[in-house]
Amino acid sequence: MATKTISLELDAYEKLKSAKFGEKESFSSVVRRALFGAAPNTAGAVLEGLSAMGNGSIPSKQVLDHWARMNREDQAQPRVSRSKWDEQRAS
Repeated sequence: MATKTISLELDAYEKLKSAKFGEKESFSSVVRRALFGAAPNTAGAVLEGLSAMGNGSIPSKQVLDHWARMNREDQAQPRVSRSKWDEQRAS
C-alpha cells in the first residue's frame, strides 16, 4: 500500500492521537472515520457563489433540479468511508 508523509503542528497531532481507539489503531483509520465539514453541495450554495461573483448569471430550473437531485443522493449515500470501528460500536 502506498503511503504519504505529512507534517502536523503539535496541537493537531495531539488531537489526532487522542482520537485513536487504542494503540493498535492507525492514524489512517482515524482519518477515514473522521467527518469533515465539507462545503454544502447545494444549489443555494452555488447561487450564493454566483451572487458574490456579480456576473448576474442565474442557472436554469433544469440545472437547479439536477443540483437538488445530486444533493439528495449525497445525503442518502455520504462519501465518507466507514471504518471497522464504526461497525463494532454499532453492535
